[in-house]
Amino acid sequence: MKLFVQIGDREYPLEIIEEKGQRKVLLDGEPFGIDYREADSLGQVIVMHAGRSYGLSIEGDPQRAHVTLAGYSYALTMEDERERAASLAAKEALGGGGPLEATMPGIVVEVLVQEGDRVQAGQPLLILEAMKMQNEIVASGDGVVDRIAVRAGETVPSGHVLIVLRGPEAE
Repeated sequence: MKLFVQIGDREYPLEIIEEKGQRKVLLDGEPFGIDYREADSLGQVIVMHAGRSYGLSIEGDPQRAHVTLAGYSYALTMEDERERAASLAAKEALGGGGPLEATMPGIVVEVLVQEGDRVQAGQPLLILEAMKMQNEIVASGDGVVDRIAVRAGETVPSGHVLIVLRGPEAE
């Protein structure tokens, strides 16, 4: 199974292969020696890599998760090959635009743009505070702010639409 895991601005293509009851993980096509065991049914996991073990806490669902490791929190989004193809087709149909969603529950601290503003890929659009950390939500591509669906001070759940962009050619 191929997965595309997004952590912040970086994407990691993973492939998980099951052979003879063993699980192999490939990261960018290269073997990645990792093993894991569930510590409990509450999302606590023990990961072993390069002779060391790590305790992780995982919350979320198969598409969006929030992982805590050694006091650091990471928001992950994951897509398999089918989901990737569907989301790329949807973005193309929207001219590169589309909705930007909260990857974790949080509070909107500040909205940095207004409807109608032209934005560039990577440009900060708003600040979302989650688990006592402020996260910049950035434009996924060049476009125009079509709709702002939140306001400063608003609490949003994971998956909530924050801002909708339309591609620059959709004007």
